[in-house]
Amino acid sequence: MPVQPAVASTSRGLHMGQLSARGEASPSAAFAALADLVYADAEYDGIYRAICESALTIVDGCDHASMMLREGDRLRTAAATDSIAIGIDAAERALGNGPCADAIDDPTPCVDADISRASTWPELARHVRQHTPVRGMAGFRVLVGGRKAAALNLFADRPNALTDLSIDLASMLAAFASVALLAAARNEQANTLRSGLANSREIGTAVGLMMAFHHVDSDAAFTILRRASQEANVKLAKVAHEVVQYHDTDRTS
Repeated sequence: MPVQPAVASTSRGLHMGQLSARGEASPSAAFAALADLVYADAEYDGIYRAICESALTIVDGCDHASMMLREGDRLRTAAATDSIAIGIDAAERALGNGPCADAIDDPTPCVDADISRASTWPELARHVRQHTPVRGMAGFRVLVGGRKAAALNLFADRPNALTDLSIDLASMLAAFASVALLAAARNEQANTLRSGLANSREIGTAVGLMMAFHHVDSDAAFTILRRASQEANVKLAKVAHEVVQYHDTDRTS
């Protein structure tokens, strides 16, 4: 079953007054509010939603935004501000070209400020003109965990609404997204490492308890734990946890 993209909204994850309405916050205030949100949560889906939503406030002329990820040989929309952005992403995937697809591999912004006149991606531009109010598109590469794996896509309903200043601000936002996602990746790695260390310590403790209880050496004790894991069809770490928990409960009762 395909994963549905998250549609960003202030009621579904941002919860910050600075970004609640367009034009009420300066870009610096919006970036500060976004930073507070991102580093309080630091989970991928929350960052994707926050970046898309903040684009409407930070980037002048932006009316719709999405975040597209490349996973293996396919693209998917991870978050979007509305159905218009989701639809354009879908058209880009179907056609196999557009500012997003190009931006993932290109460090420079991919911009068509006025698709009503001409476009680098004529088939996509034709579809967008026929089915949406959008008249300007831009894509910006975002690194996910240090890899070229995503693009921030911005869409404007007015021709030439995405100005040079808009492109500069969007580039800053994409760079911020890369830093935030790298922080999330490192936090995820740290959590995995901490979990692995905790499991290792518990397995070591369980081996020690088996050695003392059965009067065997460490290899034999570990074999006992591994056999119990296989027979019960549960992970070794869970067996070790239950042995340690049982010992602690028995000792305090």
